[in-house]
Amino acid sequence: MLPTLAELLTLPAFADAEVVSGHAHLTQPVTWVHVSEVADAARFLTGGELLLSTGSLLARMNDGELEGFVASLAQRGAHGLALELVQVFRDVPPALLGASRLHGLPLIVFRSEVSFAALTRAAHARILNHGGPALDPSLAPLLDALAETGRSVAFLRAQLGPLLNLPARPRSTLLGTLDALLTTNFNMAETARRLGVRRQTVYYRLEQLRAMLPDLDEPRRQLGLHLALELTRSEAGEALSAAERT
Repeated sequence: MLPTLAELLTLPAFADAEVVSGHAHLTQPVTWVHVSEVADAARFLTGGELLLSTGSLLARMNDGELEGFVASLAQRGAHGLALELVQVFRDVPPALLGASRLHGLPLIVFRSEVSFAALTRAAHARILNHGGPALDPSLAPLLDALAETGRSVAFLRAQLGPLLNLPARPRSTLLGTLDALLTTNFNMAETARRLGVRRQTVYYRLEQLRAMLPDLDEPRRQLGLHLALELTRSEAGEALSAAERT
C-alpha cells in the first residue's frame, strides 16, 4: 500500500510539520512529493502528490489568485500542500487557509527552516518501498510464451513494479506517458505533442518514472517495458486488474 499523508508525517524528516487544515483528509495515499514554485503547478500533477513550497510565488498573488491556486491543486488531485513559514511568510495567508479548508486540501506548515531535499528523500524512500520484494526481470519470454506458461502477471509486476500499485488515475497517466516515451525513443517534444501536454509536464513525469523504474535508459530494460505495456492491454492486464479488485 502507498503511504498515507499521515504516515509520511511520522517520518523523522517531517518532525516539525504542523497540520493547519485538512485533518480529515490525511488518510489519502501520497504518490509523490514535489517542490514547486510555479503558478501553474497543477498542470504537472498526476494525482496524489504533496507539494512543497517556500511561498516565494504565493507572496505575489492576491486573494483571488491564492484561492484559484488551491482550487487548481484540488481539482488535479493533489493530496497536500506544505509551506515553509520562514523567508517569505510568518503565517499562512488567510485566503490560502480559507481555500484549503473549502477544498479539503491538507495544508502543512514548517515554522522553522527545513531541508526540502531531506523531505523528498525520506518521502520517496517510503513511497518506493511500499511494495513487496521485487522480482528479477526476465526479458527472454515473449508475449505468447508468457501467456501460455501463466507468467504474464508475474512479468508485469516485475517490469512495472511500483507503477501498478498506484491509484488508478496516476497509474493510467504514468503508464500512458511511459508508453509515449518508449514509442518516441524519449523524444520530449514528440511525447508532449502525442499526450497533449507541455514539455515541462513530460519532464516532471519522467522524473517520477526514473525513480520508480530503475535502469530506464537501458535498451534491454526498455524492451521489457515494451512487452509489459503490451501485456497491460491484453488478458494479462485484465487478470491483474481483477486480482487487485479482489
